Amino acid sequence: MAGSRFLNTVSGAALSLAVAASGGIVAAVALPSSAYAAVVSNIVVNGTNQAGSDAIRSKLTIQPGRSFTDADINQSIRNLYSSGYFSDVKISVSGSTLVVNVTENQLINQVVFNGNRKVDDKKLQGVVQLHSLGPFNRAQAELDAQRIKDAYSQIGRSDVEVSIDTATVQDNRVNVAFVIDEGGRTKTRKINFEGNNTFGDSRLASVISTKRSTPLSFLTRKDIYNPDKLRHDEQLLRDFYNNHGFPDYRLISTDVDYSEEDNSYSITFNISEGDRYRFGDIGVASTVEGVDTATLKGDIKTKAGKIYDADDIQKTSESIAASVSSQGYPFAQVTPRGDRNFSNDTLSVNYEIDQGVRAYIERIDIVGNTRTRDYVIRREFELAEGDAYNREMIARTKRRLEALGYFSDVSITTQPGSAPDRVVLVVDVTDEPTGSFSVGAGYDAEGDSLVLELSVQERNFLGRGQFIRASAGLGDDDSQIYNFSFTEPFFLGYRVAAGFDLYRSYSASQDYYTYAETAGDIRLTAPLTDDLSSTIKYVYQQFEYDGAGDWENPNNLSPVFQDLVNGSPWTVSSVEQSFDFSSVDSRQLPREGVLANLTNTVAGLGGDSHYYAMTGKVRWYQMISDQADIIGSLTGRGGFVTPFDDDLNVFDQFTIGGQEIRGFKQNGIGPRTVQQGDALGAQYYATISAEANFPLPLIPEDINLRGAAYVDAGSAWGNAVEVNNTAIEGTDFAVRASAGIGLIWNSPFGDLRFDYAVPFAKEDFDETQHFRFGIANSF
Repeated sequence: MAGSRFLNTVSGAALSLAVAASGGIVAAVALPSSAYAAVVSNIVVNGTNQAGSDAIRSKLTIQPGRSFTDADINQSIRNLYSSGYFSDVKISVSGSTLVVNVTENQLINQVVFNGNRKVDDKKLQGVVQLHSLGPFNRAQAELDAQRIKDAYSQIGRSDVEVSIDTATVQDNRVNVAFVIDEGGRTKTRKINFEGNNTFGDSRLASVISTKRSTPLSFLTRKDIYNPDKLRHDEQLLRDFYNNHGFPDYRLISTDVDYSEEDNSYSITFNISEGDRYRFGDIGVASTVEGVDTATLKGDIKTKAGKIYDADDIQKTSESIAASVSSQGYPFAQVTPRGDRNFSNDTLSVNYEIDQGVRAYIERIDIVGNTRTRDYVIRREFELAEGDAYNREMIARTKRRLEALGYFSDVSITTQPGSAPDRVVLVVDVTDEPTGSFSVGAGYDAEGDSLVLELSVQERNFLGRGQFIRASAGLGDDDSQIYNFSFTEPFFLGYRVAAGFDLYRSYSASQDYYTYAETAGDIRLTAPLTDDLSSTIKYVYQQFEYDGAGDWENPNNLSPVFQDLVNGSPWTVSSVEQSFDFSSVDSRQLPREGVLANLTNTVAGLGGDSHYYAMTGKVRWYQMISDQADIIGSLTGRGGFVTPFDDDLNVFDQFTIGGQEIRGFKQNGIGPRTVQQGDALGAQYYATISAEANFPLPLIPEDINLRGAAYVDAGSAWGNAVEVNNTAIEGTDFAVRASAGIGLIWNSPFGDLRFDYAVPFAKEDFDETQHFRFGIANSF
């Protein structure tokens, strides 16, 4: 009786699982509540050809001479189906023999792709799961066809069609062909926003990653419609509003309209902004005995009266958690709790510190990274296996990983560990392209001319997180510029960036001499805070001056420059220390925040120059109009250089002009020889600029073309170069000023800027230049 029940169970399991033949999907089987054990003395395999009997037996959980149950039958069938080599599996018991009957899938001879022009074979081979010498499975082929469609959707061809052709060849093998009809490129015809009262359409369009189609969209492909990208855009809008004073923002709906006529989409975001809030009272409370909340005031980024910013709340929570952990409370968790005051639109925040769950990190699993090395991701963690689990510290790690720019998506989740007080962190990332080849523009300061530049850049070299850039440029008057840079962001395992730069430039723009500079440096940069870093750098420079034409005639070339030619080459060996501060919301097009730099330079470690110099720059960005997306900026620059001995060289002094005060040549203001007009540079300089830039009407945002209006003012004065009884002018402080308009183009070929400025305060000997074409947004 018992044996009969067992055989019925085996037959039922085999019959139920056989329906999975086409897709390898194991169906759930209703089994008797009681399990009966049996023993077989041998195992017979029927139907195998390619796989072999031994390979099949290795998949079974049943062994001769050992008792087994219906659960072993089920698991054995699952194991065989999951291998992908079988279209049908049956297991039965005949006396003391276990009989396994299989029907094998055909083996794949080769996988080919036909009709694909926009996506090459190599990429598609990485997408599909079927491969040569693997088993052919119709259900897997269908899944691969869908994966191919998904790959095409990423490049804007969501109407692609993929069919599967098979041809049987000898030895039960099959050729598989994916036949692809790529269709047309799907575009985004319109992007509309409804319900936005505070921010204009152009401002919100700059927030999302999907852009409206333009004639240049084929270069950037930002106009591609993709549902996953659309979900990401919805989150970007939510984050933007939450970080700009609107905690009650809601996305009511996202309407998508497809037009078959031109294969394009129209997207409408229907939003409810809610009221704009400012921070009210800010407090910190703790239920953890021993935590000194008075010491945590420096961690608070949210200030009373400031516009509500969810990002500042998150940063504050992370900073408090780190400080409390350093006080000896690693399990403490920080929870911000808000209290709205509807009468004055303020939101008070109290950061509550509680004892969190006492859990430890058992393991950190990293998945999804196809290119970036695991250690590049792990080094961003401040926590390691065995450390106390702290959710704020995990959130900080996620922000750091996102800031790297290596991934299109980052998520960190937890799974139960091997014990109740153990958790496993799962870091799931999606690599994105980090290399680029571009045609851009450089600038030859000595020749005051534009240099067209070809550059190759990789921000994640070989998946190691290293930065490499090489460029070469040619311009007017045989101007040449060559650059090579390398940066290792974690030098010797520490959060210190180390690197070097090589530089070479040549210019023949002057009438009576040519100029060449060759330079190299090594540098170390250490972060002091999230916004502030310090760099120490050793720089070696060599300057070469060669005479041209009748250069020995003092009427043509001043004695100062004749000495430069006769004494060439000249070398400078110096050490620089600088502080860099950045709180801007975007490096590409800042709208809010501050950029600042302060640099100290000491020259004299050998070489021909011996001086101390200090330079400083600061630029403040502020929105003038949220509705019209008008950005204001105020920029100040200044510096001085003083010799350790009596004199400076010409190349030690500051060359001031068109980059700082537009409307003048780069060396157009400051001291110069009276007779020959040779610019000597200046010992001191100070400038200030006010600018507003704005989107141009009727120009799609994806063109990335903006207008600008500005006023510049400043001066360059003082001279410490020995002039050998040569008359000079321009050593006194005198204000120069100009006003102008410009076009800023974040083009596919680089960031470019076109300016036209007219000086309205200048000296008679100054050299002007109304039109200027160069690099945009240089700081």
